[in-house]
Amino acid sequence: MKKSGLLAAALFAFVKLTYAQTQHAFWQDVQTIKAYDQMYQPPVNPVLFTGSSSVRKWDDLEYAFADYHALNRGVGGTVINDLIYYTDDLIFAYHPRQIILYIGENDLPDEKTTADSVLNRFTSLYEKIRAKLPNVPIAYIAMKPSPSRDQYMEKAKAANLLIKNYLAKQHHASFIDIYPLMLNKAGKSRPELFVEDMLHMNKQGYALWEEKVKPYLLKEKK
Repeated sequence: MKKSGLLAAALFAFVKLTYAQTQHAFWQDVQTIKAYDQMYQPPVNPVLFTGSSSVRKWDDLEYAFADYHALNRGVGGTVINDLIYYTDDLIFAYHPRQIILYIGENDLPDEKTTADSVLNRFTSLYEKIRAKLPNVPIAYIAMKPSPSRDQYMEKAKAANLLIKNYLAKQHHASFIDIYPLMLNKAGKSRPELFVEDMLHMNKQGYALWEEKVKPYLLKEKK
C-alpha cells in the first residue's frame, strides 16, 4: 500500500475510534430501539415506561398493561443522567400521555453520590420533561431494595423520601412506593423476589409491582 493509502487508512481508523469514544453511553442500545420502532410501530400516545433494567426486564409489561397501551422503553444499566441525555429518543419521540419512571438505583453504588445528589439529578430530569410536556402526568416508581445492594439501603430510603416530598409539590405527579412491599417483617430485602443475581426481579417481584402500579395508570380518553 502506498504511503498516502496508509495515511488515509490510519486517519479513517482514528476518526472511527474518536467517534466511538465520544458516543454517550448506551448509544447503541438507543439505536437498536429506534431501529425496532421502524419495524414495529409503537402505540400512539402510550403510557410510557422508561428507566433502567427493572423496566427493560419487565418482559410482560406491555401485555400486563395492554388496556393502557403501555410501551416499555427501558435501557439496562442507565443512571439518571443517561435518561436526561436521551429524553428526545426515549421519551419525547413517543408523545406519551403518561410517563412512568424507574431510574436512580444505578446511581447509588457511586460512593460520591448522596441522596441529595440523586434528588438533584432527578429534579433536572423532571424539569427537562416538564419544559416540553408541562401537563403530561409523571409517576415515579421508588427505588427498590435489592439484596445485592443492601449496603445502599439507607441511601435509597433517603433518596426515595426526598423524591417523594419533591413530587408532592408538583402538578400531575405521583410517587409509587413499592419499597415497603419488598421488605420482610424484619425490614430486610426479600431474596425470593429476585433472580440469582439478587439485583433483578423474578415474576413474583414483578407481580407485586404490577398490582401496585396499575391503579396509577391512565386509560386513554375516548
